[in-house]
Amino acid sequence: MTTSKLLPRLQFAKNPAQFTVRRRVSPQIIPTSDDSIKVNKEVKQAEHVNNEEESEGEYMSLKALVENRCPSLRTPYVPCWWMPTGHAQTAYIVMADFNDVDPVIYKRTLLRLPDGGTIGLDFTPPNPPPDQDPTAPVIVVLHGLSGGSHESYVRSILHTACSPKEKGGMGYRGVVVNFRGCAGVPLTSPQFYSAGYTDDIRTALLYLSTKYPKAPLLGIGFSLGAGVLTRYLGEEGERSRLKAGVVLACPWNIVANSKQLEGRWLNREIYSRAMGSNVLALFKSHVDTIKSFPDSLIAKEVPAIMQLKNPQLKEVDEHMVRVAGGSIPPFPFDTADDYYEWAGSHHKLPGIRVPFLAINSIDDPIVAEIPFEEAEKNPWVCLVTTAHGGHLGWFEGALSGRDGKPPHRWVKKPVLEWFAAAVDIMDKVGAGSGVDVGNPRETKNGFVVEVGHPFVGYKVISTGMEVKSGKAKLLKGL
Repeated sequence: MTTSKLLPRLQFAKNPAQFTVRRRVSPQIIPTSDDSIKVNKEVKQAEHVNNEEESEGEYMSLKALVENRCPSLRTPYVPCWWMPTGHAQTAYIVMADFNDVDPVIYKRTLLRLPDGGTIGLDFTPPNPPPDQDPTAPVIVVLHGLSGGSHESYVRSILHTACSPKEKGGMGYRGVVVNFRGCAGVPLTSPQFYSAGYTDDIRTALLYLSTKYPKAPLLGIGFSLGAGVLTRYLGEEGERSRLKAGVVLACPWNIVANSKQLEGRWLNREIYSRAMGSNVLALFKSHVDTIKSFPDSLIAKEVPAIMQLKNPQLKEVDEHMVRVAGGSIPPFPFDTADDYYEWAGSHHKLPGIRVPFLAINSIDDPIVAEIPFEEAEKNPWVCLVTTAHGGHLGWFEGALSGRDGKPPHRWVKKPVLEWFAAAVDIMDKVGAGSGVDVGNPRETKNGFVVEVGHPFVGYKVISTGMEVKSGKAKLLKGL
C-alpha cells in the first residue's frame, strides 16, 4: 500500500468551531516511547499555564488546532508487517501478554448510586504529592464492553499521561470509571450497564467536578465506552462537564454492527461468541446478587441466561442487557434490536458542543459503519479514519517493540497530542473552567444529586483500596 493511503483521513465540517488557544513558542513534544519514559533533557516541554492572563492566545479553528497540535495525524500509520489486517490486530489484543506493559497503580473509590447500584472510580497516580497543581488536567476513562482499568488499551494512555513531568510524563491525573459489576466492582442492584445508558457517567462527573473544581476534565472512551461518552456529550451539549472528548473504535450504529456480527461466519463464530461469553461470565459472577432481588425483571431471566452455552452476543443481550442495561424507563426493551436502535451513538453526534475527536480504523471487524455524513455536519467534530488498526489495536513497529514485549500502539500519540491541545483551549468550557456547567446539585437523603435527575447522584462508601493492573479474568481487549 502506498504511503498516501496510510495517511489518516481527517474530516471536518465546512465551518469548524473556533477557539482561543494558548500560543506556544515551540511545539510541545509528547513522550510516547518506552516503558520507563526516559527523560529527554534536550526537549523542553511546554508548561501548563495556570493564569490565563499570563498567556497570549490566538484564534484557531478546530481544523487548525488538529493540524497544528496533533502532528501524528499528518504522518502515515504503518501497521506491524506481521499484523497487516484488522483481524490480526484484533486477535493480537486478546492473545498477547500485556501484563508487564505500561504498569499503572490505582486507588479505588466506590460510589453508591440513588438506585442502590455501585460504580468504581480508579484514580492514578494513587498518591499524588501534597503540592499537586490543582489545575492539572484529569483524564476520565470509559472502558470497553466487559473491561476495566486493567485493560492494556487504558494503561497505554494513562501510563504516560499520568507520569510526573520530571520522569518524562505529562503530569496529568487519571480516573477510570468502572461500570457496574466490572473489574471487581460489586453489583449491588439488579441493574447492569449498557452501550446507551449515560446516567452513571453523569454521576461520576458530578463527583469529579466537586473533587477537582479547578481542573479541566478530559474524556476518553474505548469501544462500548466510546459510545457511552459520545452519547453523554451529545445529550449534554453546552452543559457538558468535560472540556473535550476523544473516542477510539466507537461502535456507532449498533444495529448495523449486530447484522455484521451475526451475518458473517467468522464474525459470528469468533467475535460475537467471544464477546457474548465475556458478558455471560460477568453475569454469572454476580448471579447470587441478582437472585437476591427475586422480584426484579433480570432475576426472572436467570434460568434462561444460565442455560446459554458459548452464546453469541445478541443472545446475551436478548436475555440480559435489553432487560437490565439501564433504568426504568427506557428499560426493558421488547427485543435486543429495539435496544440496539436506541443505544446507537451516531444519533447523538449533532448535539456535541465541545471539541471532539473520533478515531476509527476502516478494517475494524466489529464496527460496521462510520458516520461520515453526521460528523461532517457538526463543527465541533473531527472524524479520523485509518486504513488499518483493527478494533483497538493500531500496533506499529517491529516484531517486538520493547525488549520482547508487545509493540507500541500508534494511537497513543494522537490521543496525548489531542489532550495537550484541548488543555490549551482558553475558552471557558466544561468543569474547572470557572463557569458553572451541568445541572445544579443538592444534598438529598445523604446523596449529592443533580436537581431534576433522580438517577444522577452519589454517596462515597469506600475509598483508598489499591488496585494494580494485571491479569484479567475475561478475554482481554473486548
